[in-house]
Amino acid sequence: MKLNARIKMKQFLFVCTLQIFTGLTVIGQNDLLTVAEKSDFKSTSAYNDVVFFIEQLKKLSPYIRVESIANSVEGRDVPLLIIGKPLPESPSDLINDRRMVVYIQANIHAGEVEGKEATLMFARDLLKSGDPDVLTNVVLLICPLFNPDGNEKISPSNRPYQNGPVNGVGVRHNGQFLDLNRDAMKAESPEVRGVITKVFNGWDPSVFMDCHTTNGSYHVEPVTFTWMVNPNGERSLINYMRDKMVPELSGTLLNKYGVENCFYGEFQDMTAPEKGWYFDAADTRYMSNYVGIRNRLGILNENYVYADYKSRVMGCYYLIHSLVGYVSEHRSVIKDLLTRADRKTINRGMNPALADSFAVEYTARPAPYKVTVKTYEAELVTDASGRRRYRPSDRQKTVTIPYYIDYYPTKSVKYPYAYLLTVSDPVLTDLLKIHGVMFEKLAETAKVEVERFEITEMKGSTRLNQGHYTNNIKGEFVKDTIDFPPGTIVVRTAQPLANVASCLLEPQSNDGLITWNFLDRYLVPQWGAGYNPYPVYKVMDTIPLNTKSDMDI
Repeated sequence: MKLNARIKMKQFLFVCTLQIFTGLTVIGQNDLLTVAEKSDFKSTSAYNDVVFFIEQLKKLSPYIRVESIANSVEGRDVPLLIIGKPLPESPSDLINDRRMVVYIQANIHAGEVEGKEATLMFARDLLKSGDPDVLTNVVLLICPLFNPDGNEKISPSNRPYQNGPVNGVGVRHNGQFLDLNRDAMKAESPEVRGVITKVFNGWDPSVFMDCHTTNGSYHVEPVTFTWMVNPNGERSLINYMRDKMVPELSGTLLNKYGVENCFYGEFQDMTAPEKGWYFDAADTRYMSNYVGIRNRLGILNENYVYADYKSRVMGCYYLIHSLVGYVSEHRSVIKDLLTRADRKTINRGMNPALADSFAVEYTARPAPYKVTVKTYEAELVTDASGRRRYRPSDRQKTVTIPYYIDYYPTKSVKYPYAYLLTVSDPVLTDLLKIHGVMFEKLAETAKVEVERFEITEMKGSTRLNQGHYTNNIKGEFVKDTIDFPPGTIVVRTAQPLANVASCLLEPQSNDGLITWNFLDRYLVPQWGAGYNPYPVYKVMDTIPLNTKSDMDI
């Protein structure tokens, strides 16, 4: 054996021995690693780290393309990875494609970083492996860094209670100081406007997962997740997630990948966990619920903040594996469910029945089954600031308890055949267009019997919420016959996004135009008491309306 060969062999044997005795993994110089992996899970990626990693991904495979969802207020592109074999050039390429589009989003809150690292790792491993099952059945969209401005505020002083990474994390808000996971309906941020128009309207993903980190109730499981729950979404889709898809994902995550997990929630009382496990984020301002009212499947992933950082990242990584594998295997069933949900929504709008209603108030009931959570015995203590807090002991306790996750209406209003909007404010019409809600305009004066909402009380909140003094109103619907002029906006409910339209236009919606102050100037007179008419009227009967599109007016 030549000298150089003997030296190389000795080096190789030394490295192997070192691995055996130290458990170290030797990384070749050509391996592509995330910041989390390179730092032995002590750090997380800055914006430039993510951009560099994505550039290297593009060199790995011809089956990835990168687009921009939006440009942030501080001037950073929000990247969108598109992975497919063959790689679609645009959504129109998928019209007759058997594959299913899955969109995974991370770092909407830039202090919650596991999804950012996990999605990059998953994209790399998928492209390197060329997994034929996944790439044959799925077109994968990934946004690893939805909130780049918040991400650039990385500091150890952010979320100091979090169990790593030690170099710190970013902040919750974007460059406008908005919480992007409260912006789905009002769509005031470039990030949310971009994801609605370019991803949800453009690519129309069948399945969406939003990656977060939770610091809620104390438990053992490093990964938690749940499904869309707003009751104005299609019940058959909610039940499919509840009874079939999410339980199977949970089983795969545990049995195939060895990751302990539970459904996301919190204890009503940490000192008495037997009272139940609660999920209380049912409003459509949350993005996973917003996707639900679009008749698509939404998953909220919450990785457990007190688990170690590596366990959180790897748990999220294997949850992505579980999700993509499930969708690949069950794509035909899911496609059929979504097609039927869209058809049902359109048919309902053609001739709404008395029972067709929109929930304006709702509450949670227990799911049909109980859930198991590995928790700790806890006590209520007073901290140095005088606040009362739960403090966990080191005594583990496993409980099987009711899961309060099924949201049902406690107050509803009937769905209309159409909404008539009498103010042609471009702020309002632009918002409808952003969401993909179709509307027309009356071509001529029309005398129409409608229900109008008569406001008896309107109060703004005493504290700002996302820059808004959000409104609460009281009033009642009154039947009336009104002459509506040409140009009146007509939103028919016989369209796939009718639920989104109702969430915006119903006066008592808790995420609508009134809630978020879009109509304040129109509702309160400059002088005198009382209120101006609410400028959205409901056409309850199926009647002919002579309309034209915007371009024809």
